[in-house]
Amino acid sequence: MLKKKSCKHLELKIATVVAVSAILHDSDPVVLETALQEITRDSVGLFENEFTIIDVSELQDNQSNIEWVKLIELLRKYHLNAVAVRNAKSEMEPAIVASGLSIDHVIATRQNTINSAKISSSTFPDINNCGTMVIDTPVRAGQRIYARGADLVITDIVNSGAEVIADGNIHVYAPLYGRALAGANGNDSARIFAISMEPELVSINGVYRTFENGLPSAYKKQPVQIRMSGDRLDISLLN
Repeated sequence: MLKKKSCKHLELKIATVVAVSAILHDSDPVVLETALQEITRDSVGLFENEFTIIDVSELQDNQSNIEWVKLIELLRKYHLNAVAVRNAKSEMEPAIVASGLSIDHVIATRQNTINSAKISSSTFPDINNCGTMVIDTPVRAGQRIYARGADLVITDIVNSGAEVIADGNIHVYAPLYGRALAGANGNDSARIFAISMEPELVSINGVYRTFENGLPSAYKKQPVQIRMSGDRLDISLLN
């Protein structure tokens, strides 16, 4: 397996990328823009030029004629940076490649969707065999920390504009102001814990919730856990 290739002027490493999965249920640009408006209407700053995988597995055969350049531009308008297409039929691939997108051949994990938008990742090691990553310093705006195949424990503040991601659980023993995404490898049972919960966004296995107006007053600045309950996220006090 290639782990690292380098020379004096360039170094190549295998990197893990967490991306938004845009699962198309229609190829009509007007329909898709209406859907994007609905998804982002109450979520200013929900997407921040996130890498985006376009998934076409839900399209019907008569919807496979996609104007890829226009679709890329539409997603970019809503701060989604399209980089690849997943589950494309072979006859679609020349047009996809010509538009500058890559073909993603990774087998997707089971996906839970909300409003046809999902935060997802590629297939990683079994989440039931997690280790633990511990971060003892503040997580600053613009930083992204990913505990691949592990729980994530943070003992200092997670600032607004920061993003913390784990295939397992996330524990923040300090205020959580940024984004927290647990169960990134498809684990519904993952949880997010924080001593003081005031996040911009939380997600478990791709099901997300934003808090532009803050948490309900009963939970604000309190020790809180967030977990899946059916197809939604449940918030409860730790005490």
